[in-house]
Amino acid sequence: MISRRELANAIRCLANDAVRRANSGHPGMPMGMADIAEVLWRDYLKHNPANPDWPNRDRFILSNGHGSMLHYALLHLTGYDLSIDDLKAFRQLHSKTPGHPEYADTPGVETTTGPLGQGLANAVGMALAEKIMAARMNRDGLALVDFHTYVFAGDGCLMEGISHEACSLAGTWGLGKLIVFWDDNGISIDGKVAPWFSDNTAERFRSYGWHVVEAVDGHDAESVRAAIEAARAETQKPSLLCCKTTIGYGAPNAAGTAKAHGSPLSEEETMLTRQALGWQYEPFVIPETIYEAWNAKAAGQACESQWQGLREKYAQQYPEQHQELTRRLSGELSQTVDDALAKLFDDIASSDITVATRKASGDVLDVLGPIMPELLGGSADLSGSNNTNWKGCQPFSLENLHGNYIHYGVREFAMAAIMNGLALTKWFVPYGGTFLVFQSYCANATRMSALMKQRVIYVFTHDSIGLGEDGPTHQPVMELGTLRATPGMQVWRPCDMLETVVAWQSALAYQQGPSALILSRQALPQLPRDRAVAQSIKRGGYVVWGAGKTPDVLLMATGSEAALIIEAAKTLEAQGLSARVVSMPCVEVFLAQDPAYQEAVLPASITKRVAVEAASPETWYRFVGLNGCVIGMESFGFSAPAEQLFETFGFTVENIVEKINTL
Repeated sequence: MISRRELANAIRCLANDAVRRANSGHPGMPMGMADIAEVLWRDYLKHNPANPDWPNRDRFILSNGHGSMLHYALLHLTGYDLSIDDLKAFRQLHSKTPGHPEYADTPGVETTTGPLGQGLANAVGMALAEKIMAARMNRDGLALVDFHTYVFAGDGCLMEGISHEACSLAGTWGLGKLIVFWDDNGISIDGKVAPWFSDNTAERFRSYGWHVVEAVDGHDAESVRAAIEAARAETQKPSLLCCKTTIGYGAPNAAGTAKAHGSPLSEEETMLTRQALGWQYEPFVIPETIYEAWNAKAAGQACESQWQGLREKYAQQYPEQHQELTRRLSGELSQTVDDALAKLFDDIASSDITVATRKASGDVLDVLGPIMPELLGGSADLSGSNNTNWKGCQPFSLENLHGNYIHYGVREFAMAAIMNGLALTKWFVPYGGTFLVFQSYCANATRMSALMKQRVIYVFTHDSIGLGEDGPTHQPVMELGTLRATPGMQVWRPCDMLETVVAWQSALAYQQGPSALILSRQALPQLPRDRAVAQSIKRGGYVVWGAGKTPDVLLMATGSEAALIIEAAKTLEAQGLSARVVSMPCVEVFLAQDPAYQEAVLPASITKRVAVEAASPETWYRFVGLNGCVIGMESFGFSAPAEQLFETFGFTVENIVEKINTL
């Protein structure tokens, strides 16, 4: 009979073989956590290699993603569409086994990990989704939503500040089906962590409200089993299993040292390791008996089939709820939502309203919230300022599991990463708000939203020096540029309520990545436009004033500066210069239009161009060219009333006209 240790050694040797072949990677963690993985994946994990996406599977998150070969070895051995040749292509161009796990690249990988701590925070989002959906959808005897979220995390994950933010919330929310295995090996890249990581981690997690199992021997299957059983028995609290392991387990000289962390074992050390483990097979060779012991296809198919039978009964007894679940998993919006947004657009198109775009966004949410059950909003302790809490929303809490609004507290980074986890389950369209300047706090998670192409909506308010007296600490300068530089991110900075409605329409329809809505604190007037012009907003950039004639000068702007350049255009007209005003609420959408449309809006023959935006100017040089001018923020702001700041930094009709006349 094949021993558990031999089954775990298959992981160790595959990981070491792949890292050796690539001459790059991290063998230590896979070798150290192999015994834990063997128990979890063979005895507990509910999954189906033939259908990695079936909705009620358990989620496995490798938060310490540098140990990706552990995950790839597990997927290969249990029967996923990941061949031995894929393992041999580890870290190679366009392979299914990149250096860190990447969502959608590898079947069975639930989220992209590598930036430490974020996988753990994503897992909190997934466990939260399970808890809310179970409360909303499950019926007596028909638990259609019922899965665990398991996380492997290392010392680095727990050192990262996001682990505090996310795990504090997980305890507050009582996420009893979240189980985290802490790989307590005491080693990081720089060596033994004791001089810089001396926390009492168990007490730290108990203070969050977690169930903690200490002194788990990560190399003893029965110790691991007992810890998992204890964690699964505790349904009211998330669990942290403190697993003592040896990094690089089995390597006679490298084990327990930083040498095993991020570099291939030497040829000699590899040979000695195979001898120490009793592994007699050639690199990348796995005996058929070991494959048979690992294969999870039959068990996975039986598990999913049982769930499908449950789903059929559910569909018969609760057809409306089942139809709603199916729609949400498809990612499609209901016709009710489309119709409501279209009506709101029509109503506003003929109005003359002056309102801050943060307030306009709140008005849109007042329409969406009651009719869009998959919408799950929130804010990092700025609900009233972000206008993210729509009328009638119910805060989620342990006392109200049916809530549809999350108070994340002052935890911007965790909010963004948790929303990624929520989006990955496909059951929710999450949105979250904070001030634009605090995008810098959550930037790594907004980046991951884009990398994974997840529909996450960021509501960033107080978008410029226009927020006024709070001063340069709160006045965003470079954040717009950062967001626009993020591949796949759609950044909307609307100039009035009508553009705000279109921004929300676009964000909800955009399923290939995240959207950022950049909204003003100060009230902005509705721009003058007819219905035909209004329809062009959805193209990202359009002529809002001065169409139908050949202009002498092109003026372009976003947000609060759009109304300003219309006034400048009127002054230029009085001076005898014909001006065209282009509002460009979304650069990315405009650049996705066909070249003929772009040329019609910004004719190449018109070289006298000025762009105006109260932010870092880099975005606009591609549009104004060498002969043009950008009026933007070249420095930080000051603490003063908004009107004084705009005048101080040159956001005035007089300065715009002067710049144009000196081109």
